[in-house]
Amino acid sequence: MAESALKKDAQTVYRGPERRKQPITVTTLSPRESQTLEVLGREKTIKMFRQMYLIRNFEQRCEQAYQQRKIGGFLHLYVGQEGVGVGMLGAIASDDYVVTSYRDHGIALALGISPNALMAELFGKVTGVSRGKGGSMHFYSKEKNLLGGHGIVGGQIPIGLGAAFTAKYRQQGQVSLVFFGDGAMQQGSFHEAANMASLWNLPAIFVVENNQYGMGTSVQRASSVTDMTLKAQGYNMEGVQVDGMNMLECYAVMKEAVDSRRKNPRPLLIEAKTYRYRGHSISDPATYRRKDEVENYQRVDPIKQIRDLMIEMKWSNEEDLKEVEKDARREISEAVAFADESPEPDISERDRHVFSD
Repeated sequence: MAESALKKDAQTVYRGPERRKQPITVTTLSPRESQTLEVLGREKTIKMFRQMYLIRNFEQRCEQAYQQRKIGGFLHLYVGQEGVGVGMLGAIASDDYVVTSYRDHGIALALGISPNALMAELFGKVTGVSRGKGGSMHFYSKEKNLLGGHGIVGGQIPIGLGAAFTAKYRQQGQVSLVFFGDGAMQQGSFHEAANMASLWNLPAIFVVENNQYGMGTSVQRASSVTDMTLKAQGYNMEGVQVDGMNMLECYAVMKEAVDSRRKNPRPLLIEAKTYRYRGHSISDPATYRRKDEVENYQRVDPIKQIRDLMIEMKWSNEEDLKEVEKDARREISEAVAFADESPEPDISERDRHVFSD
């Protein structure tokens, strides 16, 4: 599908809150969603459902561990946003680059990084992905081309731009996915990176996970425009909105984006309209929003939508999906046990990785 058609379809099908008020059913499937299900097939759809459930349970166990004082420092949970990470990262290749913000647990798990290594990092153990020295906001993986979670708002965007430059320079068909929140859209780093990406036709796909709040401030109070894709126009870049509560749409939009940019490198801005059920961080009670607002988004929960749809399509049944969920919970329980039993870093680790070896 041509990019112009992609944008038009996004405007006519994906825009607006109406689409998110009702969950996906067989009778309400759009042509794009039906086509996406055909492409994914039963087995991959079940696998992606398990990934979303795994992320949800991982985050819930992180919340418990924090309350037990096994995790310290900052903790930003991905609960509610699983459809974005799993849908979009399910559409890329293993050698593509990915960089994200401090809300990085879901992205790391969606890339297939071991829950053991991630939980151990959160527990500050030497078996963690950053050897216990990065914590919640700094997950990295050379094997998965995850260039980090980053604690500075918008700080990861120029890094993702550099990865896009590398991809174009090497001419191996790679793309760079740059995830950030709606709050980072106001940072100069985004605007500088967007301008440079467009000037040099870099394969950078900027993904703003618009969960409606930058910390405790509603996007309506922080941005002069609430349609983030309009900001792409200032840099001669195309922009697409997608329902971030819908894993199928997230997959479809990203698959078309990466396929076209492998052949013809150029940037794109994707705004995924999603929602976080928890506060900005573990210390945020989120008293700035109403209970019914949260409940309205939970009615179109990304995990429940796919679960119910698979049952309705007879791709699975209640008993089998409970087994899938049980297996995911077992994996996370094993990750918690692994983190508990792992050793803390030795004092000799203090100066390692400060400078290049």
